[in-house]
Amino acid sequence: MKLCITGGGTGGHLMIARALVTSAVKKGHEVIFIGSTHGQDQKYFSQGSLFSDVYFLPTTGVVNQKGLGKLKALYKIFKAFLNSRSILKKHKIEATYSVGGFSAAPASFASLSKKIPLFIHEQNAVEGRLNGLLKPYATRFISAYDATSPIKGYPVEETFSKTARVRTELKTIIFLGGSHGAKAINNLALSVCEELRSRNIKILHQAGVSDYDRVKKEYENLGVEVELYGFTKELDSLIPQADLAVSRAGASTLWELTTNGCPAFYVPYPYAAGDHQYHNAKFIVNNELGWCEREGKKLHARFLEILEVNLESKSKALMEYASIDVASQMIDDIVVGSTND
Repeated sequence: MKLCITGGGTGGHLMIARALVTSAVKKGHEVIFIGSTHGQDQKYFSQGSLFSDVYFLPTTGVVNQKGLGKLKALYKIFKAFLNSRSILKKHKIEATYSVGGFSAAPASFASLSKKIPLFIHEQNAVEGRLNGLLKPYATRFISAYDATSPIKGYPVEETFSKTARVRTELKTIIFLGGSHGAKAINNLALSVCEELRSRNIKILHQAGVSDYDRVKKEYENLGVEVELYGFTKELDSLIPQADLAVSRAGASTLWELTTNGCPAFYVPYPYAAGDHQYHNAKFIVNNELGWCEREGKKLHARFLEILEVNLESKSKALMEYASIDVASQMIDDIVVGSTND
C-alpha cells in the first residue's frame, strides 16, 4: 500500500511516526511523511529516514495563538491543506495515519476531503483538541489509555522490547528530565545522590542542556560520581541499564520505560497542556505499575519510600502489561481497515 504518516511538532509524536514507518517499510509498504517547517519535524526526518518522500509545510499551532495570530495560523493551515491534497493525489495515497500534533491538521483534513481512510493515534491520556475534532470521522482511533481501543499498547522502538528484562535489585537509577531538563527532578537527584552512593547505586542522569553546568558543579561539590548528560539520543541503551527511573511523564518515555520493564517514579511537568502528563502517570499508578508525585515538598520523602519497594513485582507487571509489536499491529490494521472502509 501507499501510505501517508502525518503529524509531529514535538518528539513524542515524531517517535510514533518513526516506529510506524519502520514497521510499514519492513512489510513492504511505501510511506510518505507530511509535517511542518515549525517544530522538530525536519530535525527528525529531513535526512536519512525510511520515508520515500518527506514534505514540510509552513504551519503553526492555533490553540496558543491570539487575535490576528490565530487567523494567520488558520490561513497557513488552509494553504497547507490545499498543498496536502495535491501531495496525496500525486502519490496515490491509500490511507493516512495521524500521530497527532498541529502538524497533522492539513494532511488529516485533506485525507478526509478526498475520502482517504484516516487512522489516528492518541499518545496521551488526555485527548488532544485536533484528535477530538477528527475522531468521529476516523476509520480507527487508537489509544493505549482507552479500554475500547481495538489495539492496546503504544508504539515504541523495537529495541525497548528486545532489551526488556525483569528488575530484581536496585543497582542503577536513571533520572530523566527530558531534552530541556526538569529542575525539580535535577534537584531531587542532587538531594538524594549521597544516599544513593551509600547504597552503591549507580546514577545515570539526563539533566537538560540549560541546567547541565549547574548540576555538574553540584555533583562535583558533593564528590558524587555520576554519568551525566545534558541531552542524549542514547536512551535506548541507557534505559535498559537502569533498574529504576525518575522521569517526567511524557507519553513516549513513559511507554518506553513500561515496554522495557523499568519501574518508574513519575514527576509530571505541571504546565503540560490539559495536565496530560499527570493523567498519563495516573494511568500507570491506577494499574499499579508505578508511582507518581507532583512537584513539591513531598518528592524527597516519597522517593526514599520507593527505594524500599520490591522492584521485581512491578517490573514483571510492566512486562506483562506492555503490548509487543504495537506498531506492526497498527500497520496491519490499516490494510484491514482500508479494505473494509
